[in-house]
Amino acid sequence: MASANPANATVTIRVEVAYARPDRQVIIPVDAPEGATLEQVINQSHIQEQFPEIQASTAKVGVFGKLSKLSATVRAGDRIEIYRPLLADPKAVRKQRAAEGKKMRKGGGELEP
Repeated sequence: MASANPANATVTIRVEVAYARPDRQVIIPVDAPEGATLEQVINQSHIQEQFPEIQASTAKVGVFGKLSKLSATVRAGDRIEIYRPLLADPKAVRKQRAAEGKKMRKGGGELEP
């Protein structure tokens, strides 16, 4: 929902910044100026105070699950998601399984003999 402040006619929009770790997840509502970038909104949210491991200038980010650039402009109602780096390369894990001769079934579990 966009709102205007009559004193300086700045239009603000409501967006959310989301981040999750296995032990904790947060969604922070932010009233951002219209035309703000993802990076500006992330900085405005002060999420780094709760999660110091986030480096806003280099983090992978997206809007509703779609990878975006930090320079992209936010729109009212957007949920900006900050992604954690992968712990293991999925291709390397598949290669390792193939080398070990393990078979996989749908759902990722191993087949029983």
